Amino acid sequence: MWIIVGLGNPGNRYSRTRHNIGFQVLNELARRRGLEFRDRTDYRICSGSMEGDEIVLVEPLTFMNRSGAAVRKVVGRFYAPPEHIIVVHDDLDLETGVLKIRRNGSSGGHKGVESVIQGLGTREFVRVKIGIGRSGVIPPEKYVLSKFTEGELPSVRAAVTEAAESVHVIIAEGVEKAMNRFNRGGKAAPESAK
Repeated sequence: MWIIVGLGNPGNRYSRTRHNIGFQVLNELARRRGLEFRDRTDYRICSGSMEGDEIVLVEPLTFMNRSGAAVRKVVGRFYAPPEHIIVVHDDLDLETGVLKIRRNGSSGGHKGVESVIQGLGTREFVRVKIGIGRSGVIPPEKYVLSKFTEGELPSVRAAVTEAAESVHVIIAEGVEKAMNRFNRGGKAAPESAK
């Protein structure tokens, strides 16, 4: 059993914002497997299989800073060990479209990831991070709620596809293989420095 969580904020207002790229990846995974999300009180969920393993896809509806409450409920219902939980989320410290997979670690200042750590009581879950860049002008809390520019969209679409593929590789071949295949450099420079 694998639980794959995409982080984001519910509602049309946030649907295409930088902070919601985790939802975009989960939607791509569901589309590829022919799965349809069902709404529950605190999350959207669908289930299926991948490489012979059962998978549960989850999009918390509790807003980013409270994602851990929804994830805790899902893990309580569909048990998976921490190393079989994958959290897909945006990352300000990576250039837009750059992917980075980590086996575990701190939240790196990401409020949604911090909430998941608190909710699960462990840092030992896999993260698939997608770079959203950083602005030297707009404060981070506003920047993450902005939409991608037209010029960024091709790399964002490619990153969503690549992140969905990386989840498949993690499940089929392991985290190390996925890290070797998908991780590359790409620290974000402030927009004003680009």
